Amino acid sequence: MAVRIGIIGAGFMGMTHFEGATKFVDKSGKRCISGSKLRGGKVVAFATRNKKKLAGDWTMVQGNFGPPGGNYDLSPLTAYSDYHDLLADPNIDLVDICLPTDQHEQVTMEAIKAGKHVLVEKPIAVELAAANRMVKAAEKAGVQLMVAQVLPFFPEFRYASECIEKGKYGAVKAAHFRRVIAQPNWSADRSDFRKLGGWGVDLHIHDNHYISLICGVPKQVYSRGILQDGLVNHLHTNYVYEDSELAVTCVSGGIAAKGLAFGHGFEIYLEKATLLYDAGTYAGEWVVNRPLTLITNSGKATEPKLKGGDDWCAAFTSELQVAVDGIRSGETPRILSGTLARDALKLCYSEAKSIESGRLVRVS
Repeated sequence: MAVRIGIIGAGFMGMTHFEGATKFVDKSGKRCISGSKLRGGKVVAFATRNKKKLAGDWTMVQGNFGPPGGNYDLSPLTAYSDYHDLLADPNIDLVDICLPTDQHEQVTMEAIKAGKHVLVEKPIAVELAAANRMVKAAEKAGVQLMVAQVLPFFPEFRYASECIEKGKYGAVKAAHFRRVIAQPNWSADRSDFRKLGGWGVDLHIHDNHYISLICGVPKQVYSRGILQDGLVNHLHTNYVYEDSELAVTCVSGGIAAKGLAFGHGFEIYLEKATLLYDAGTYAGEWVVNRPLTLITNSGKATEPKLKGGDDWCAAFTSELQVAVDGIRSGETPRILSGTLARDALKLCYSEAKSIESGRLVRVS
């Protein structure tokens, strides 16, 4: 039986998850559902308080990548104006929570209480105590709590993590990551980093999650950077592992000049190869300074063939497929696990403490 998904929230991420899971055909100016992109899973319901969105008009939705929203024929789905009714629907197996971060804990806890498996957008929460409560509640209820940390599903990052997982070029010896933005002006909700836990949580948690995924959670961090109102606005971090020869660093934050809307990349040094990638939005144009490049000890530099396709939301399709597969198998996938997402948030708070104290901070 297919895993039946109900999406709560019809903002940009809710639309992205909907597009990522669903096949459409265009008819009479509307996107009409023609099937599912997911094997063994499909969206069957959604919840939003917005009357226009309930009627299928999502044209007001926009984000920092991908197309704006459109008009949908949502007649095959069950539409709820109150998400509590979605949680009470016995025909839903997985609740996909795409709400602002400050609502993650409340709605997740209600979904868990209703006996539903949960996929909640990143970050798992703003407060570490909230993340701990969410993880413990899911464990007690015997349901899966997954967090939509999508970075490992983007082609360049997916290639690197799969190489490391399979040991194709040996173990990681060193790595450096970069994720920077200018202050966003495309969304009133995101223009003030204070509402998001600071860029050290909302933005940088991608790095902490990915680093923990491929290298493990470090035992200590040493960070320098900018604190504003007690929240991290920019940082440079050294991750300290038991293996003293493993050197991992990252720079992340929201202080870039306006013309650098977004930039990210990595240098990963493996025993038998080096992986390089660097891209970003410069003066309104997406620029790939260095496409993913594999450099081997043979002296060759090649651009690997990447998985994912050309669909703008392909990474989210892959993410949702892993969530569906996890429910069907009965095992929470580590890449989406609430525990790993919570540990990434724990790193964020350890970094803030290190900046404030000027000292190495143990990650408890």
